Amino acid sequence: MTNTLTEVPPHKKLEMPVCEELQMGITLGMAVRGRVPISIYPRWNFLILGANQLVNHIDKISEYSSGRYVPKTIIRTSIGSERPMHPQHQHVGDFTESFRLMLKNVEVIRLDEPEQIFEAYKHAYERSDGKSTLLVEWGDFYNEK
Repeated sequence: MTNTLTEVPPHKKLEMPVCEELQMGITLGMAVRGRVPISIYPRWNFLILGANQLVNHIDKISEYSSGRYVPKTIIRTSIGSERPMHPQHQHVGDFTESFRLMLKNVEVIRLDEPEQIFEAYKHAYERSDGKSTLLVEWGDFYNEK
């Protein structure tokens, strides 16, 4: 996903170590402080490692804080690319429907066509309904569409 960030100024990017749960926790911390972080997980299979923070904290914090904290985050992931080389099954999962069932304060949007991308990100950034957004891209589409 690095190639999709070439226009983002360096001071707006924070490179994280490979520690997915910590990354999601930092995402929540930044959102609680009033920022709108876009946290990137290159594939669903990595996001699973941050699922505790997403499902139990980002999704529920407005409830267990009685509305004191209503963070807005944007989580970006993709269904792993299979072409031109298949990276094996632990890297190509699509858990969109499973996460839709688990999350009630985070909207899950799968981006099936390129024309959906800009509007979905704009919606996620500008929303005022107290929800975070999980945007799911298709890795194969970076080279195909």
